[in-house]
Amino acid sequence: MRVLGIDPGLRNMGWGVIEVSGPRIAHVANGICRSTGDDLASRLLSLHEQLTAVLVQYQPQAAAVEQTFVNKDGAGTLKLGQARGIAMLVPAQAGLVVGEYAPNAVKKAVVGVGHADKTQVAHMVKVQLPGVQLAGPDAADALAIAICHSFHVQSAGSLAAALAKATA
Repeated sequence: MRVLGIDPGLRNMGWGVIEVSGPRIAHVANGICRSTGDDLASRLLSLHEQLTAVLVQYQPQAAAVEQTFVNKDGAGTLKLGQARGIAMLVPAQAGLVVGEYAPNAVKKAVVGVGHADKTQVAHMVKVQLPGVQLAGPDAADALAIAICHSFHVQSAGSLAAALAKATA
């Protein structure tokens, strides 16, 4: 199963694709969609087009997006929310169910600590995906989101199998 992780951002939207086969995960690709344009609408459109191209090229079967945290700058949070909307819309248009994870849940799944910093996240992504060349911190975060989602999908599948066996 291919999993697409997306780290939403209005300027830079990180993305990462991993291949999951049982307990094994492997890096497929990662990158950053950089918005272009002078106004918000054109920047959102450029993110939509770039992320759509990623889905067409890598054909993931699952997707996950990091949830937005609210900060002191209400206008900035709203703009980030609009970019997050693009991050959720594009996989949904492709027929994928989109998982959502809080930043602390992603960090805990990948690093083991919910308040890890970006360098720790990038380091653990490199440990779990040997040989990966990261396109930048946003791409590292996106790969971490994909890894987190793969863990949750696997544990949900294990739970469903155990319940089916128990009720059989």
